[in-house]
Amino acid sequence: MRELIRRTASATPADRDGGVDALRAFAILGVMLGHWLVTALVADSGTVRAVSPLQPLPQLTPVSWLLQTLAVFFLVGGQMAATSYAAARARGGTYRRWLGARTARLFRPVVAVLVVWSVVAGTLLAAGAGLDTVRTLGGLALSPLWFLLVFAVLTAATPLVARLHPLWPLAVVLHIDLIRFGLGGPAWLGWINVAAGWLVPYCLGAAWARGGLRDRATGWVLLLGAGALTAGLVLWAGYPASMVGVPGARISNLNPPTLAAVTFGLAQCGAALLLLGALRRMLQRPAVRAAVALMNLSAMTLFLWHQTAMMAVTALGLLTGGFLPGLHTVPDGAGWVLARLAWLPVFALALLVCWGAFRTYEHGRRGGTEVLPEGRPTGAGVMWRV
Repeated sequence: MRELIRRTASATPADRDGGVDALRAFAILGVMLGHWLVTALVADSGTVRAVSPLQPLPQLTPVSWLLQTLAVFFLVGGQMAATSYAAARARGGTYRRWLGARTARLFRPVVAVLVVWSVVAGTLLAAGAGLDTVRTLGGLALSPLWFLLVFAVLTAATPLVARLHPLWPLAVVLHIDLIRFGLGGPAWLGWINVAAGWLVPYCLGAAWARGGLRDRATGWVLLLGAGALTAGLVLWAGYPASMVGVPGARISNLNPPTLAAVTFGLAQCGAALLLLGALRRMLQRPAVRAAVALMNLSAMTLFLWHQTAMMAVTALGLLTGGFLPGLHTVPDGAGWVLARLAWLPVFALALLVCWGAFRTYEHGRRGGTEVLPEGRPTGAGVMWRV
């Protein structure tokens, strides 16, 4: 283990901003923990259904404030994509080659997920499982794919949006919500916000790559200003306090994104910028640097398989012959929350098994050495991508 830490830490390029990598690792970790905590699989009447503890336990709403970290991921994604594209152009590279290198790593792991879950779904149906059960399980397993699709579209549009001010897509989100909620417009208009809403932090990241957002004042303005706007929207404009969808709620802040979700994401981006200094100091420790590096190298594998890991543990738990607290039981009280927290290390262990089985799909190899998008091998077999 010490040798792995030493090799991984020493392979990190000296000019790479580890704080940005730490933010991406934090964002992925937040999404995984959030899903594990707010998604319960309950088996009753011969059907498996997904239940959110946020419905019977609204006091858990602050969990969604901490663990709905997609805005930070899009902030980092915009910063890395804009930096990478500028570097590729400076080397004389083409847009087509740059985009191909970036999207290949996003979608190679998707093939493995689709193949495995096609087999699982077919096996379940052949064994007599109900269509509703298969739809629930398959929906959870494949739900991360919407994120990859949006992220891929924004990545492809990087040359066009790299200099777009974040206020422009924010204005689109504002007007869409005014039409939907203020003027009684059609609900389908909200899906425009799937692109416009996540374009806001993505453009903010691109501005960061151009040299903006360097002073702490910007972070404080985003944190306090956008945080105050979010509080006002929740308290006086009727937006829900939860930053993830709650079954039965009239409005979901996330599906599709609302103005409150976007302003909350901007506040998160401000907090992320303020934390950069502390994160960079923590990364001076080789063990921390190695952990962040390994998580970034397998970000898509972890993201795509974390729901499957949770469902695998849930299924194996049924072999005990009963319904285990926090795993199969209805989330209706503090006891469920405590039991669920105890299951998190088991979910993590199952995800580690998935990582070992499928991580190779995320990395391109040439002669056993992992390479950078432009074809330059790294010094210690560790692939770094900006």
